Amino acid sequence: MTKQPALKLFEQRKIRTMWDDEAEKWYFSIVDVVSVLMDSDYQAARKYWKVLKGRLEKEGNETVTNCYQLKLKAADGKMRMTDVADTEQLFRIIQSVPSPKAEPFKQWMAHVASQRIDQMQDPELSIDQAIIDYKRLGYSDAWINQRIKSIEVRKELTDEWQRTGVHEGIEYASLTDIITREWSGFTTKQYKQHKGLKKENLRDNMTNLEIALNILAEASATELSKQRNPHGYKQQTEVAKDGGSVAKAARNQLENQLGRSIISQSKASDYLLPEKPKEADN
Repeated sequence: MTKQPALKLFEQRKIRTMWDDEAEKWYFSIVDVVSVLMDSDYQAARKYWKVLKGRLEKEGNETVTNCYQLKLKAADGKMRMTDVADTEQLFRIIQSVPSPKAEPFKQWMAHVASQRIDQMQDPELSIDQAIIDYKRLGYSDAWINQRIKSIEVRKELTDEWQRTGVHEGIEYASLTDIITREWSGFTTKQYKQHKGLKKENLRDNMTNLEIALNILAEASATELSKQRNPHGYKQQTEVAKDGGSVAKAARNQLENQLGRSIISQSKASDYLLPEKPKEADN
């Protein structure tokens, strides 16, 4: 299955989720849901779910029997196997957790599922939602426009990689590093360290100029790949380097005019609106 992890918010509480493209359904972290229903911390919810799961298994509950695990990012940033349930399974589990939040949570869950189906039928809705989310976090309209464009360009590049036989995962990450290093002088990891980032998304912490150059590099790599029609990862490494060099040339010319580097140590928290909604810990 093609899995797309995401964080969803219910009353400012984080719910780890995974979208399955093939089955066209959401999977929810059961412990995260239990934590919301109990209004408890993660450890208390985990213990509660362990006891509840054991009881339901003894009763021969098919819902629990059919639940399985997926790797989701834990609070420490590591990917760990986590009990998950789809919407139908989760509705049944919620019935076993006495909570005044049960009904509001069911309504929220139904909305999440419906929203995803709508977005699949009309991709523009996904973009609209991304704009809303970035505005809520305090990003400027100019930055948001650049970021949305960068998502579009990145998707076109990864589609091209897939077409030419590059494997998703390590090979995608390696090609991204080549492009990034060529125009910025940093690998993705080094770039994040330069900005003082840990788990945060690098692109969400780029300035307008940094995003513009990254867009130029990835768009150039895409067009060069279409023209050269490379086969597999090895041939794509040269394309990635050449795409990055286009942005490097633009960067050097601009820096010569400005008299300073445009590679910034600034991160989003340095220039977003000071008042941002706080998210409760899992």
